Amino acid sequence: MTAVAAVAAAAMAVTALPAAAAGHPTARPHHSTVRISGVHADSGRGVRALNQEWVAITNDSRRAVNLSGWKLSDRAGHTYTFHHYTLGGHATVRVHTGYGHDTRRDLFQDRRHSVWDSRDTATLRNEHGRFVADISWGHHDRRHH
Repeated sequence: MTAVAAVAAAAMAVTALPAAAAGHPTARPHHSTVRISGVHADSGRGVRALNQEWVAITNDSRRAVNLSGWKLSDRAGHTYTFHHYTLGGHATVRVHTGYGHDTRRDLFQDRRHSVWDSRDTATLRNEHGRFVADISWGHHDRRHH
């Protein structure tokens, strides 16, 4: 009888692990390991100003998370796709609007125009298009897309 219970428990653990590991959203946001942790928007004009416009993505877990194929977008549909990027455990990366050299801590969208308005929403989706996190500013209307 205990062998059957152990096999059943192991089967449940195996089926639950991929959903959590894939970064699927949960009903309780405190279980998410990746979140949008900050925004600096609507910085003005010019390349220097575009590089000071960013969205910060933080991994709260100890394990690294592969963000390849994940998408960061605004309400107008401007989208940045992460390519070959892994966010380390307990690490944060800033995704800048302008041009620059990508590093572990800073990624650049290489855009010539501002993305994040003074009233906007940044939405993060995983490689399967599933909602991971969002943050809104400049208004009180917070919607999950």
